[in-house]
Amino acid sequence: MQYFFLTLIMASLSFFKTDHTPKDSFKPVVVLELFTSQGCSSCPPADQLLKEVKQTYSETDVVTLSYHVDYWDYIGWKDPFAKQLFTKKQRIYGSKFYSSSIYTPQVVINGKEHFVGSQRNTMKTKLEAYLSKQSANTIAISKPKVYNGKVNFDYAIEGNTVNKSIRVALVVNDRETYVKRGENRSRTLNNSNIVVSELEFDIEKTSGEGQIVIPNLVKDTDELRLVLIVQNNNLDITGASQINL
Repeated sequence: MQYFFLTLIMASLSFFKTDHTPKDSFKPVVVLELFTSQGCSSCPPADQLLKEVKQTYSETDVVTLSYHVDYWDYIGWKDPFAKQLFTKKQRIYGSKFYSSSIYTPQVVINGKEHFVGSQRNTMKTKLEAYLSKQSANTIAISKPKVYNGKVNFDYAIEGNTVNKSIRVALVVNDRETYVKRGENRSRTLNNSNIVVSELEFDIEKTSGEGQIVIPNLVKDTDELRLVLIVQNNNLDITGASQINL
């Protein structure tokens, strides 16, 4: 009789136990977004660190992106990769993080927090932390094709896509630039992971086709990479993948 009541109590506790396991969880992916500029003297160490991260980690684990902002151009050197759109993007992150100002070099990790992009110890600590967390989505890229100044591709998403969108980034892997003016004048800078074009669209279906235009600043000799990112309406990144073109 005592055994019966003990079994009944344990069954009741099991029934009311909350399951905190995510319904959708996938392999961890970390996206690092560096806001940088060729006109900023403190940016080259951050550019180099991001390049080292790319070379150290698997491309299936870590995605590295550099967004060149335009608010350093007034000093005298116009960064050829800088876009007002990327400055706006950084300001939107600033609003999310309740920051009264924006700065370079700034790294945003998975859209969730930021730190100074040249801080090696912080970079290592954050990477280890985020690589231990499962992703809520996975997105696959297939059939990439460069044709007539555009990149066409197919995509397929797994996981909950409610109130989420896809960001598509076209990336130049490496480029050297001789800087004639500004804080980095008379220096040859090596920039990598350079986002040269980006677009975003809401997820209406979990698979489909996409296209992004290759801008004129891309050279025939440039090595390109296509990056697809899944994010929610709070800019948190929930999945990503990349492929060399």
